[in-house]
Amino acid sequence: MTVYAIIGGTGLTQLEGLEMKALLSPETPFGVPSAGIVRGEYAGREVLFLARHGHPHRIPPHQVNYRANLWALQQAGAQAVIAVNAVGGIHAGMGTGHLTVPHQLIDYTHGRAGTFHEGELDHVTHIDFSHPYDEPLRERLLEALRVCRFAHSDHGVYGCTQGPRLETVAEIARMERDGCDIVGMTGMPEAALARELDLPYACLSLVVNPAAGKASGIITMAEIEAALGEGIGRIRQVLAHLLAA
Repeated sequence: MTVYAIIGGTGLTQLEGLEMKALLSPETPFGVPSAGIVRGEYAGREVLFLARHGHPHRIPPHQVNYRANLWALQQAGAQAVIAVNAVGGIHAGMGTGHLTVPHQLIDYTHGRAGTFHEGELDHVTHIDFSHPYDEPLRERLLEALRVCRFAHSDHGVYGCTQGPRLETVAEIARMERDGCDIVGMTGMPEAALARELDLPYACLSLVVNPAAGKASGIITMAEIEAALGEGIGRIRQVLAHLLAA
């Protein structure tokens, strides 16, 4: 039976209902992961859980040690990774509260440690990253969403920005022209690192605010927190259905 790792983003620093069996504190060649890895049982299945931003939420997206996180999860026995991300909606269909399983991404980040293949190497390694998300894992997420009857999109282009600031109106307009449907700050290099480790990886995104310029007024943290409070319960239900299947 596949051992799933769940990487919790903003609003999901703990997985309610997860029966903890062990708390792992691994060290990696790339430093210490964001938090201890919880090994436990969820929906009757063994899972690993890692809070991407630490617990409590304290690590900004550009300072997350993505390499240590993915390496530690694989060493702990992960065979597939489900990433949960809070995002802004760019496409008109991606309103607050909407759930999306993106099929593509565009990386706008800079300066992040984005590969395991550097330093004193025996040879240069390239990975095929044409399709950044694992299609069978995406389909399992989509089936769980259909069973739960939650409004969702079965595709979308995730634009990953540097953060921690939110984007300007002009930046969002550019991303829309580039074809982005949602915007977040943690999709990369996480997805590429999972591919380098040959770990199937897919993303479940919760839209927590309209992106800059897509609604009147400014974006407030109160607005984002309210959307997280309403949406995280649906995220948990989707994960539970996927794991129980």
